[in-house]
Amino acid sequence: KLNNARVAVMGLGGVGGAAAEALLRAGVGHLLFVDGDSVDETNINRQIIATDKTVGMNKTDALEERLVTINPDLKINKYNLFYLPETAEEIDLSEYDFVVDCIDNVTAKLELIERCEKLGVPIISSMGTGNKLHPEMLEISDISKTSVCPLARVIRRELKKREVYKLPVVYSKEEPIKHGISENGRPLPGSVSFVPSVAGLIIAGEVIKDIIK
Repeated sequence: KLNNARVAVMGLGGVGGAAAEALLRAGVGHLLFVDGDSVDETNINRQIIATDKTVGMNKTDALEERLVTINPDLKINKYNLFYLPETAEEIDLSEYDFVVDCIDNVTAKLELIERCEKLGVPIISSMGTGNKLHPEMLEISDISKTSVCPLARVIRRELKKREVYKLPVVYSKEEPIKHGISENGRPLPGSVSFVPSVAGLIIAGEVIKDIIK
């Protein structure tokens, strides 16, 4: 079942990279990667694909290069693009058994969630993992039951407008740490190695359990 399963991982940052590798190591035989970003040296503190050697590479290429050393038979589709309403048509998600949403752009997340809802493709979404230090507070919930997380609040409100009422998510009730204000008046984002990666592992576990249920 796992070898024949097709899973799409959207967004290859700290959460998405960890989720993709965990899915592969558990036996998933076909993965889709979507991310338009390249590896930056500031990613090294938390992203599994970020090393001194991969800085400057497209994240999709860096992840492929890493994962085929684990399973050379892994089947990979990849799109080096940012998933947005204007690029969504380029990717046919209907052929996938599960979609993992690790995108950090609200507009893109909503587009992806709504599209999966229409297609009937199962999806699980990562909420905010930045500015947090307690991975033990991460949990699986439906979006309707989330609290505290600012990103979950926005997604919950916007999905209700779109008449989407159910969405499994990984989120934390930990209050985001405030450690500075940016020029636009918002808290400065910060992240660390052990929170996004745990969120990715939790997501991978949920996908695996669903596939083999």
